[in-house]
Amino acid sequence: MKYRSVFDIIGPVMIGPSSSHTAGAARIGRVARVLFGRAPERIDITFFGSFAKTHKGHGTDIAIVGGVLGFDTSDKRIVDSLEIARRSGVSVVFHIDEEEEITHPNMARIKLQDKEESLEITGISIGGGKIEITEINGFTVKLSGNSPALLVLHKDRFGMIASVSNVLTRWQMNIAAMEVARKSKGSEALMVIETDQDLPEDAVREIEAIPHVLKASLLSL
Repeated sequence: MKYRSVFDIIGPVMIGPSSSHTAGAARIGRVARVLFGRAPERIDITFFGSFAKTHKGHGTDIAIVGGVLGFDTSDKRIVDSLEIARRSGVSVVFHIDEEEEITHPNMARIKLQDKEESLEITGISIGGGKIEITEINGFTVKLSGNSPALLVLHKDRFGMIASVSNVLTRWQMNIAAMEVARKSKGSEALMVIETDQDLPEDAVREIEAIPHVLKASLLSL
């Protein structure tokens, strides 16, 4: 892995002790919160690999819950996140999985839910507070959270990429990276588009109005 600065190694300003086990975990939690769009009623967190063995000692548990509550890596409220969640009426359940084959030792799966819907993401902490989201609601993705991103859930139909790209062109948005994942041909697909600038809310609503688009979400940390 190449590092651009010393801060890529030591990590961001954060509540310690570990950039990978604490700051990275908090960022995974924040991605889940941003995509869900609100405070959930229940948080299920499954730890794998090193996270499963050391989550209590390294504060991974409180960090990831703090992220789901919307706290930044340096927010001192992270240390009390479990109690804050309890007082807010948010149920938190932790699970340990030592059986599933994993691609990285610092891996967690978060499921958020309320009476309206649920969201499940899988993320890995790759060091220095950096993360990758590898799965969203069963779709395989590769999302860092370092750049603004647009996530478009849509039916797998001809011309969907062109339709979304045309909207971005009208709004003069430059695409930095793009990928499309689908579960099976003709079912649902997820478009993940990283952009150089934050996308205006009006542009998101325009994309949601495209036929066969089910939901459009912005991710900007």
